Amino acid sequence: MTERVPLTDEERATYEWQIWVDDFGEAGQEILKNSSVLVSRLGGLGGVVAYELAAAGVGKLVLAHAGNVKHSDLNRQLLMTHDWLGKPRIESAVRRLKELNPRLEIVAAGENISEDNAERLVSEADLIIDCAPLFTERFAMNRQAVLQNKPLIECAMFDLEATLTTIRPGQTPCLACLYPEKPPEWRREFPVFGAVSGAIGCMAVMEAIKVLAGFGETLDSELLSFDLRDMTFSRRRIQRNESCPICG
Repeated sequence: MTERVPLTDEERATYEWQIWVDDFGEAGQEILKNSSVLVSRLGGLGGVVAYELAAAGVGKLVLAHAGNVKHSDLNRQLLMTHDWLGKPRIESAVRRLKELNPRLEIVAAGENISEDNAERLVSEADLIIDCAPLFTERFAMNRQAVLQNKPLIECAMFDLEATLTTIRPGQTPCLACLYPEKPPEWRREFPVFGAVSGAIGCMAVMEAIKVLAGFGETLDSELLSFDLRDMTFSRRRIQRNESCPICG
Protein backbone atom coordinates (compact mmCIF):
# COMPACT_ATOMS: atom_id res chain seq x y z
CA MET A 1 0.00 0.00 0.00
CA THR A 2 1.34 3.44 -0.95
CA GLU A 3 2.23 5.60 2.02
CA ARG A 4 -0.01 8.66 2.36
CA VAL A 5 1.53 12.06 1.68
CA PRO A 6 0.94 14.37 4.69
CA LEU A 7 -0.66 17.80 4.53
CA THR A 8 1.49 20.87 4.07
CA ASP A 9 1.08 24.00 6.19
CA GLU A 10 -0.52 25.72 3.19
CA GLU A 11 -3.08 22.91 2.87
CA ARG A 12 -3.88 23.05 6.58
CA ALA A 13 -4.57 26.77 6.20
CA THR A 14 -6.62 26.30 3.02
CA TYR A 15 -8.88 23.54 4.40
CA GLU A 16 -8.95 24.75 8.00
CA TRP A 17 -12.71 25.25 8.23
CA GLN A 18 -13.61 21.75 7.01
CA ILE A 19 -10.87 20.22 9.15
CA TRP A 20 -12.85 21.60 12.10
CA VAL A 21 -15.63 19.08 11.34
CA ASP A 22 -15.32 16.75 14.34
CA ASP A 23 -15.50 13.32 12.69
CA PHE A 24 -13.47 14.40 9.64
CA GLY A 25 -10.49 16.34 10.96
CA GLU A 26 -6.95 16.46 9.64
CA ALA A 27 -6.93 12.69 9.11
CA GLY A 28 -9.90 13.00 6.76
CA GLN A 29 -8.28 15.87 4.88
CA GLU A 30 -5.14 13.81 4.41
CA ILE A 31 -7.24 11.00 2.93
CA LEU A 32 -8.77 13.42 0.42
CA LYS A 33 -5.33 14.70 -0.57
CA ASN A 34 -4.27 11.14 -1.35
CA SER A 35 -7.49 10.18 -3.15
CA SER A 36 -8.47 10.21 -6.81
CA VAL A 37 -11.95 10.62 -8.32
CA LEU A 38 -13.21 10.04 -11.86
CA VAL A 39 -15.86 12.51 -13.03
CA SER A 40 -17.65 11.61 -16.24
CA ARG A 41 -18.78 14.70 -18.17
CA LEU A 42 -18.23 18.25 -16.92
CA GLY A 43 -21.58 19.79 -17.76
CA GLY A 44 -24.13 21.29 -15.42
CA LEU A 45 -23.74 18.40 -13.00
CA GLY A 46 -20.16 17.24 -13.53
CA GLY A 47 -18.72 20.75 -13.64
CA VAL A 48 -20.06 21.52 -10.18
CA VAL A 49 -18.89 18.11 -8.95
CA ALA A 50 -15.34 18.65 -10.24
CA TYR A 51 -15.21 22.20 -8.85
CA GLU A 52 -16.35 21.16 -5.37
CA LEU A 53 -13.95 18.20 -5.30
CA ALA A 54 -11.09 20.52 -6.22
CA ALA A 55 -12.20 23.04 -3.60
CA ALA A 56 -12.38 20.29 -0.95
CA GLY A 57 -8.79 19.22 -1.59
CA VAL A 58 -9.14 15.91 -3.43
CA GLY A 59 -5.64 15.33 -4.76
CA LYS A 60 -6.33 13.90 -8.22
CA LEU A 61 -9.23 14.23 -10.65
CA VAL A 62 -9.71 12.08 -13.73
CA LEU A 63 -11.96 14.06 -16.08
CA ALA A 64 -13.65 12.87 -19.27
CA HIS A 65 -15.63 15.17 -21.57
CA ALA A 66 -15.61 15.51 -25.36
CA GLY A 67 -16.65 18.38 -27.61
CA ASN A 68 -16.34 22.15 -27.70
CA VAL A 69 -18.05 24.85 -25.64
CA LYS A 70 -21.28 26.17 -27.15
CA HIS A 71 -23.74 28.87 -26.11
CA SER A 72 -26.27 26.48 -24.56
CA ASP A 73 -23.58 25.24 -22.15
CA LEU A 74 -23.22 28.60 -20.47
CA ASN A 75 -26.46 28.64 -18.48
CA ARG A 76 -25.31 25.79 -16.25
CA GLN A 77 -21.79 24.51 -17.06
CA LEU A 78 -19.78 26.55 -14.58
CA LEU A 79 -16.37 25.41 -15.83
CA MET A 80 -17.14 26.78 -19.31
CA THR A 81 -16.73 30.47 -20.15
CA HIS A 82 -17.86 32.80 -22.93
CA ASP A 83 -14.31 33.43 -24.12
CA TRP A 84 -13.89 29.67 -24.66
CA LEU A 85 -16.76 29.25 -27.15
CA GLY A 86 -15.78 26.87 -29.92
CA LYS A 87 -12.80 25.51 -27.97
CA PRO A 88 -12.52 22.12 -26.19
CA ARG A 89 -14.59 21.78 -23.04
CA ILE A 90 -11.91 19.71 -21.31
CA GLU A 91 -9.36 22.52 -21.71
CA SER A 92 -11.73 25.09 -20.23
CA ALA A 93 -12.42 22.78 -17.29
CA VAL A 94 -8.73 22.16 -16.55
CA ARG A 95 -7.96 25.87 -16.76
CA ARG A 96 -10.73 26.82 -14.32
CA LEU A 97 -9.92 24.05 -11.85
CA LYS A 98 -6.22 24.91 -11.80
CA GLU A 99 -7.11 28.55 -11.08
CA LEU A 100 -8.98 27.34 -8.00
CA ASN A 101 -6.50 24.69 -6.85
CA PRO A 102 -3.04 24.79 -8.45
CA ARG A 103 -1.97 21.78 -6.39
CA LEU A 104 -4.56 19.59 -8.12
CA GLU A 105 -3.36 16.71 -10.29
CA ILE A 106 -5.61 16.29 -13.34
CA VAL A 107 -5.82 13.47 -15.85
CA ALA A 108 -7.78 15.09 -18.69
CA ALA A 109 -9.44 13.03 -21.43
CA GLY A 110 -11.16 14.90 -24.24
CA GLU A 111 -13.51 11.97 -24.77
CA ASN A 112 -16.73 10.68 -23.26
CA ILE A 113 -16.87 7.39 -21.39
CA SER A 114 -17.42 4.35 -23.60
CA GLU A 115 -16.90 0.60 -23.51
CA ASP A 116 -13.54 1.26 -25.18
CA ASN A 117 -12.08 3.58 -22.53
CA ALA A 118 -14.04 2.86 -19.33
CA GLU A 119 -11.63 0.21 -18.03
CA ARG A 120 -8.63 2.53 -18.44
CA LEU A 121 -10.27 5.63 -16.93
CA VAL A 122 -11.87 3.80 -14.00
CA SER A 123 -8.51 2.19 -13.17
CA GLU A 124 -7.05 5.68 -12.63
CA ALA A 125 -9.40 6.51 -9.73
CA ASP A 126 -10.38 5.34 -6.26
CA LEU A 127 -14.00 6.40 -6.70
CA ILE A 128 -16.31 7.33 -9.59
CA ILE A 129 -19.00 10.01 -9.76
CA ASP A 130 -21.34 9.38 -12.67
CA CYS A 131 -22.49 12.67 -14.20
CA ALA A 132 -23.10 11.35 -17.72
CA PRO A 133 -26.42 11.96 -19.49
CA LEU A 134 -26.38 8.82 -21.65
CA PHE A 135 -27.04 5.30 -20.39
CA THR A 136 -24.37 3.83 -22.66
CA GLU A 137 -21.79 5.80 -20.68
CA ARG A 138 -23.42 5.08 -17.34
CA PHE A 139 -23.65 1.34 -18.01
CA ALA A 140 -19.98 1.23 -19.08
CA MET A 141 -18.86 2.92 -15.85
CA ASN A 142 -21.13 0.73 -13.73
CA ARG A 143 -19.71 -2.44 -15.29
CA GLN A 144 -16.14 -1.33 -14.62
CA ALA A 145 -16.98 -0.16 -11.09
CA VAL A 146 -18.20 -3.69 -10.33
CA LEU A 147 -15.28 -5.42 -12.08
CA GLN A 148 -12.69 -3.20 -10.39
CA ASN A 149 -14.53 -2.99 -7.04
CA LYS A 150 -14.68 0.82 -7.04
CA PRO A 151 -17.44 2.77 -5.25
CA LEU A 152 -19.71 4.70 -7.62
CA ILE A 153 -21.79 7.76 -6.74
CA GLU A 154 -24.74 7.69 -9.12
CA CYS A 155 -26.59 10.98 -9.66
CA ALA A 156 -28.92 12.32 -12.33
CA MET A 157 -31.49 15.06 -12.92
CA PHE A 158 -34.39 15.94 -15.19
CA ASP A 159 -36.40 19.15 -15.16
CA LEU A 160 -36.54 20.11 -11.44
CA GLU A 161 -36.08 16.54 -10.20
CA ALA A 162 -32.94 14.64 -9.23
CA THR A 163 -31.81 11.33 -7.72
CA LEU A 164 -28.72 10.14 -5.85
CA THR A 165 -27.44 6.82 -4.53
CA THR A 166 -24.13 5.26 -3.50
CA ILE A 167 -23.12 1.99 -5.14
CA ARG A 168 -20.63 -0.31 -3.41
CA PRO A 169 -19.94 -3.40 -5.52
CA GLY A 170 -20.97 -6.61 -3.80
CA GLN A 171 -22.85 -4.75 -1.07
CA THR A 172 -25.51 -2.59 -2.73
CA PRO A 173 -27.58 -2.63 -5.92
CA CYS A 174 -25.64 -1.53 -8.98
CA LEU A 175 -27.00 0.71 -11.73
CA ALA A 176 -28.06 -2.33 -13.79
CA CYS A 177 -30.18 -3.53 -10.84
CA LEU A 178 -32.08 -0.24 -10.97
CA TYR A 179 -32.15 0.01 -14.77
CA PRO A 180 -31.76 -3.37 -16.49
CA GLU A 181 -32.20 -1.52 -19.79
CA LYS A 182 -32.09 2.09 -20.91
CA PRO A 183 -35.45 3.73 -20.07
CA PRO A 184 -37.25 4.22 -23.41
CA GLU A 185 -38.30 7.76 -22.54
CA TRP A 186 -34.76 8.95 -21.76
CA ARG A 187 -33.24 11.36 -24.26
CA ARG A 188 -29.94 13.22 -24.70
CA GLU A 189 -31.34 16.76 -24.36
CA PHE A 190 -33.83 17.59 -21.63
CA PRO A 191 -35.14 20.53 -19.59
CA VAL A 192 -33.01 21.52 -16.61
CA PHE A 193 -31.96 24.52 -14.55
CA GLY A 194 -28.32 24.93 -13.60
CA ALA A 195 -29.37 25.32 -9.97
CA VAL A 196 -30.89 21.81 -10.02
CA SER A 197 -27.68 20.35 -11.47
CA GLY A 198 -25.67 22.28 -8.88
CA ALA A 199 -27.81 21.12 -5.98
CA ILE A 200 -27.51 17.42 -6.76
CA GLY A 201 -23.84 17.88 -7.70
CA CYS A 202 -22.97 19.29 -4.28
CA MET A 203 -24.82 16.44 -2.59
CA ALA A 204 -22.94 13.90 -4.73
CA VAL A 205 -19.62 15.44 -3.67
CA MET A 206 -20.54 15.13 0.00
CA GLU A 207 -21.39 11.46 -0.58
CA ALA A 208 -17.98 10.98 -2.21
CA ILE A 209 -16.14 12.74 0.62
CA LYS A 210 -17.94 10.60 3.21
CA VAL A 211 -17.18 7.38 1.33
CA LEU A 212 -13.50 8.27 0.88
CA ALA A 213 -12.91 9.53 4.43
CA GLY A 214 -15.16 6.94 6.11
CA PHE A 215 -17.47 9.11 8.17
CA GLY A 216 -21.15 10.02 8.30
CA GLU A 217 -24.06 8.03 6.88
CA THR A 218 -24.06 7.31 3.14
CA LEU A 219 -26.83 6.35 0.75
CA ASP A 220 -25.89 2.67 0.50
CA SER A 221 -28.90 0.75 -0.90
CA GLU A 222 -31.02 3.90 -0.63
CA LEU A 223 -32.23 6.20 -3.37
CA LEU A 224 -32.62 9.87 -2.48
CA SER A 225 -35.04 11.78 -4.72
CA PHE A 226 -36.11 15.39 -4.72
CA ASP A 227 -38.36 17.68 -6.70
CA LEU A 228 -37.42 21.34 -6.37
CA ARG A 229 -40.72 22.39 -7.97
CA ASP A 230 -42.37 21.86 -4.59
CA MET A 231 -39.26 21.23 -2.42
CA THR A 232 -40.15 17.62 -1.61
CA PHE A 233 -37.47 15.09 -0.65
CA SER A 234 -37.78 11.32 -0.14
CA ARG A 235 -35.59 8.30 0.55
CA ARG A 236 -36.50 4.73 -0.31
CA ARG A 237 -34.76 1.40 0.16
CA ILE A 238 -33.58 -0.30 -3.04
CA GLN A 239 -32.74 -3.98 -3.44
CA ARG A 240 -30.07 -5.89 -5.31
CA ASN A 241 -31.24 -8.01 -8.22
CA GLU A 242 -29.76 -11.41 -7.46
CA SER A 243 -29.96 -12.29 -11.17
CA CYS A 244 -28.37 -9.02 -12.31
CA PRO A 245 -25.97 -9.83 -15.19
CA ILE A 246 -23.46 -7.26 -13.88
CA CYS A 247 -23.34 -7.73 -10.10
CA GLY A 248 -25.61 -10.70 -9.39
